[in-house]
Amino acid sequence: MTEGINNKAAVAKAAVVTGASTGIGEATVRALRGEGWTVYAVARRADRLEALAAETGAVALPADVTDDADVARLLDEVTRAGGIDTLINIAGGARGADTVAEAKTGDWEWMFEVNVLGTMKLTRAFLPMLRAGGEGTVLNLTSTAGLSAYEGGGGYNAAKFAQHALTGALRLEEAEHNLRVIEVAPGLVQTEEFALNRLGDQSAAAKVYQGVEKPLTAADVADVVRYAVTAPHHVNLDQIVIRPVAQAANYKLIRKA
Repeated sequence: MTEGINNKAAVAKAAVVTGASTGIGEATVRALRGEGWTVYAVARRADRLEALAAETGAVALPADVTDDADVARLLDEVTRAGGIDTLINIAGGARGADTVAEAKTGDWEWMFEVNVLGTMKLTRAFLPMLRAGGEGTVLNLTSTAGLSAYEGGGGYNAAKFAQHALTGALRLEEAEHNLRVIEVAPGLVQTEEFALNRLGDQSAAAKVYQGVEKPLTAADVADVVRYAVTAPHHVNLDQIVIRPVAQAANYKLIRKA
């Protein structure tokens, strides 16, 4: 009996991680490679992926998760390489902090495209493979912005609420296939690019974290992702909310002088 358990624990694990060129996605690649997993690192920026692959031993697969042709190519390459049992959808982001009254259509379209449709397209493509393996996992990185709205966050709130709902529906639909579906929803995370990409200005981005004692780091969140996907398969951590202690809620953030 013990031998069988040990043999099962020794089975090689493999994951696709999107958004792998920076931030939480990059940190997740590092965390899973540290566990000995085969990791297919996916993002648009090939140069950053190649550097990460050279350092960690991950497999660099440049692709745009919103592009149907790229998704089909990605599925084909992963299939030929041996397949995966875990899909980790981290690619996403925010653009702008406008009120709904001042909303920029292009920003909203981009946020829905990458956060919602990108997640859907990758998940739809890999579901047959994940089902066939018998013990598949999908982990979607959402946000506390998908659980509670805030002023100036309308577009990001809407996209992340939609991704949160997609994740819940997927869990209900795929339980009969023994597929576990995990949602990790971080609060304030200080990364290299998130606030900069959202606000378009380094000074404005720095103010997001100004005075906050120990905001979360990409490595903090990646460690939670690692824990969730390496837990025994019958353990489904449906939803994990992770915030820094300084952030008691989206609207309550302690800043020190």
